Amino acid sequence: MMKYSAKENCYIVTVPDLPGCMADGKSPNEAYENVKNVIQEWIDTAMAAGRTIPEPSFGQDNF
Repeated sequence: MMKYSAKENCYIVTVPDLPGCMADGKSPNEAYENVKNVIQEWIDTAMAAGRTIPEPSFGQDNF
């Protein structure tokens, strides 16, 4: 999910399936590229802590 923050002057992408997982960027593309790295870091951190990685709430078929 992406939104624009006028206060921060940036685009913010959140990943609803991964609590607290979000990234920002000056353009939509930059925010999207940044969140891909943050998703991997979120998963790596959860795995190291022994937490369960949630299944996506929707798949590629739903696009």
